[in-house]
Amino acid sequence: MAEWKDGIAKLTMPTPFKVGDVNAYLIKGDCLTLVDAGIKTKASWNSFKAQLADLHVNTDDIEQVIITHHHADHVGMLDFLSDKAEVYGHPLNERWIKPTEDFFQEQEDFFRGLFLEFGLPQEYLPSLSSLRQAFKYSCNRSLAGELVEGMVPPGLTEWSVIETPGHAQSQIALFREGDGILIGGDLILSHISPNPILEAPAPGEKERPRPQLQHNDSMKKLLSYPIQCVYTGHGEEVFQLRELIEKRLFHQHERAMKVNNWLKEKQQTVFELCKSLFPTAYKRELMLTLSETVGQLDYLASIGEISSKDHQPVLYQAR
Repeated sequence: MAEWKDGIAKLTMPTPFKVGDVNAYLIKGDCLTLVDAGIKTKASWNSFKAQLADLHVNTDDIEQVIITHHHADHVGMLDFLSDKAEVYGHPLNERWIKPTEDFFQEQEDFFRGLFLEFGLPQEYLPSLSSLRQAFKYSCNRSLAGELVEGMVPPGLTEWSVIETPGHAQSQIALFREGDGILIGGDLILSHISPNPILEAPAPGEKERPRPQLQHNDSMKKLLSYPIQCVYTGHGEEVFQLRELIEKRLFHQHERAMKVNNWLKEKQQTVFELCKSLFPTAYKRELMLTLSETVGQLDYLASIGEISSKDHQPVLYQAR
């Protein structure tokens, strides 16, 4: 049953994804604010309305929505909310939450090139169509305003924005310094380590992002804030933040060094390494497992452990 605590109510909705339920948060401020908006399914919407009823709130009472990042399980129900509820988030959300045909074409072209670079056989190219299919759970709304590092969101004078890219290029967190509460999206989760998901370069950029490195930096960035509690995008709250971040960084380094040991034995492509890291999951979760694999390689390159041959596909080797 949803309830208010320190002016925040946690709402938990089901998703059809492996990650399970997703959290959203209602905040009492100068205007009633929803942080994240679940996924676009009837089950999620019905669960959402039932929890609002526990709080004696109607969907039309929500005056604005802030999205921590653009993934479908955090934005989908924007399509079910009243147009009166203005949407705020990082500027990189816009092309994802209101996608155009040019955007879809750009994504497919980028990943087609990446598949060749990674050494995927031709038989995997048709899976590029899944990029569009994932948007059936997303939304078609525009931002009313943009939120970037250090800004105070409209109607939430006690809160400030922290940019935390990695899991998504658009990801932000909201911090209330008065009591050390952070609403962190999918930056840090109590039970699993979030995927550093590959994205095409942002408009005006040529190089692809390095999401694993960004994710590590974003976690370390949190250590400079007096955070007492993290309300997360999935699962339970995090109270021992420093210990969890150190644990996540340690395990990521360990996984990367396992990859490094394989590369000491022979040169390999991203796809070959992906199959070794995820022998049962790589076909089912191709994009996620490729993102995780190249994330380990980006990390190893950043600490000087590996090099790559400019070859098609690219071959990686230990130094």
